Formats: sequence, C-alpha cells, structure tokens
Amino acid sequence: MNIVVNGEERTIQGELSVLGFLQAIQVDPKRVVVELNRAILQRDRLAEVPLRDGDELEIVHFVGGG
Repeated sequence: MNIVVNGEERTIQGELSVLGFLQAIQVDPKRVVVELNRAILQRDRLAEVPLRDGDELEIVHFVGGG
C-alpha cells in the first residue's frame, strides 16, 4: 500500500493503524500531532484509525525552546 508522509511517498506492508505506523518509524505519539488527509487526529484515537492506500499523513514534531 502506498501512502504519503510529510510530502514523501512511502510503501508500507500489511494493514497498520496510524499508531502502528508511528511505532514502526520509531516516533513517540506523545511528541507529535498527526494530520490524516487534512484532518487532525485525536491522540487517543491513533490506534483506531487504519491507514488506507493513498492516505496522506503530516506528522508535526513538537519543538521546545525559549
């Protein structure tokens, strides 16, 4: 299945939830905001949302500073 992540096309094998994908790429879901097909996902629902062929993900990392 092909998805687009932050503007870059990626191929993933099998069925994954958004949370499963984040875990596969070693991204802590507590440190990012995820947008799927231009809709921001609630963090507590990431495990429930399946990825489908053609989906577009934007993963935005929190950056601290001062």
